[in-house]
Amino acid sequence: MSEIRREKFAIQINAELLAQLRSLARSEARPLQVLLDEAVADLIAKHKNANPRPHAMAAYLASHETYGPLYKKLAE
Repeated sequence: MSEIRREKFAIQINAELLAQLRSLARSEARPLQVLLDEAVADLIAKHKNANPRPHAMAAYLASHETYGPLYKKLAE
């Protein structure tokens, strides 16, 4: 199993968020670093997969048949 390469960096974070994060780490008996890794990975995945779901896009496109002129006016 390969070792994960780690790199140090400094950040500033909202004090209340940090307190909640520390509390969560204690309650789950997990290191703060592990929770931060998980949170950053989730954020990156969320942004990579920012495409709309197919059924939502299909409903939006179908609504253009009925509401296309209204959408155009609203955009003006």
